[in-house]
Amino acid sequence: MSLPRELSHATLARIVARFGLAEVGAPFMTLTGPFGPAPVGELRLFRGDAVRKLVYIGLVVPPIGLDSHMLFAFTPPDSATPHFTLDAVAAGPHFAFHLDLIPRGDLGANLAYMNHVYDGLTPLFEAARQIPGLSPAQIGPKQYALMSPWMLAYRADADAFAQIARPVNGYLEHWFRLVEEGIPAAARPAGDLAARDRLNRAAIFDPTVDKVWAQVARLVGEPTAAAMRAVLRNQDVEETP
Repeated sequence: MSLPRELSHATLARIVARFGLAEVGAPFMTLTGPFGPAPVGELRLFRGDAVRKLVYIGLVVPPIGLDSHMLFAFTPPDSATPHFTLDAVAAGPHFAFHLDLIPRGDLGANLAYMNHVYDGLTPLFEAARQIPGLSPAQIGPKQYALMSPWMLAYRADADAFAQIARPVNGYLEHWFRLVEEGIPAAARPAGDLAARDRLNRAAIFDPTVDKVWAQVARLVGEPTAAAMRAVLRNQDVEETP
């Protein structure tokens, strides 16, 4: 099993087990492309309560050396608890990842929320950035603006990638506590959190913002890529494929 697949599948299994999530479809979408009739990947979908929706997308295309795994765990639309995301990729001999807890409010206007949610991540964030063999990922300022300043987004060599399980598990354990304990009223961001979440997800998964969707479209076709983005943007959980 590849390093990205091992890390992402282990993280997926921990979230599913921790919150008793139920899978919708098996998988929800089978992904095919121009490389032949064999599938090039899958979109798996899970539903729950504290974690409302979990989406996993795996794309494995040996002819081009791609092994990509994307994971988004969404809390309920009106929750102040951040979403969890992990992206782990191998492209030939090169690796990349991003890891974050996506904020549910404006951090600049909600210091108590920022302190409560993110202060505990700072030691993990600082330690992860010191791992030898990491270099900054090529993502734009808009993507940084849509996520949190605690996002780890790096390219990595094999030795460095093998070490990122520690920050991934640290972020995951911190997020587990936030989900299970909730955000105290004094730290809850002001405003309509569900409306903000809808707009934030539309922006995160906008193909004009995240150029990875152009690559996905080349692998599975634009109609399928659009259907994948629709699942990620949708605050509800789809009933059937």
